[in-house]
Amino acid sequence: MKQRPEVNSAGERELDRADAQFKEFDAQVQQMTLDHMNAAPLKEMEPQTKLSQSQLEKSPDTYLKPNRSIGCRDKFNEDYRKQWEFAKEYVPFIAENNMIIGEQIEMWTKPFAGIPAEFWKIPVNKKVVGPRYVAEQIKKARHHTLTMKEHTNAGSDHAGQYYGTMAVENIVQRLDAKPVSNDKSIFMSR
Repeated sequence: MKQRPEVNSAGERELDRADAQFKEFDAQVQQMTLDHMNAAPLKEMEPQTKLSQSQLEKSPDTYLKPNRSIGCRDKFNEDYRKQWEFAKEYVPFIAENNMIIGEQIEMWTKPFAGIPAEFWKIPVNKKVVGPRYVAEQIKKARHHTLTMKEHTNAGSDHAGQYYGTMAVENIVQRLDAKPVSNDKSIFMSR
């Protein structure tokens, strides 16, 4: 770190104040860990597909397959064989795009080393049957909404007072995969 410049007493006080503000801001950023951000509430969203269980059972199954696949030269680690067998099982789910309603979901997957990367085009708002790892990756698509709390005094200097600290307002589910059956345990992660 650079040495502090030689200044008069007023400049020294100003440097101390700026240093204190920087340390306070740094402490705020340090507190914004992923664990702290994930503690925010999940924003409630209205389901786009409202079908009864009997309607879901009568609707035809649309089986997903990758549109494109890129091979992998890595060797599959056999220690993960049991997890891979579970992840590749086909499960019924309804995919929803909460950001652009009605637009199909396009994404790449590569769940394990040694498995080819695959490009998927998933239709939304209807029953589809696809690998569990595809549904799980869709379910993980979320972001945090950050806001400034303006009622908190963040500091002051010769230019004026600063108000506001950064806070996580909520977590927004961008894409969602809802299980078709009543058994909610078809996905590994929630």
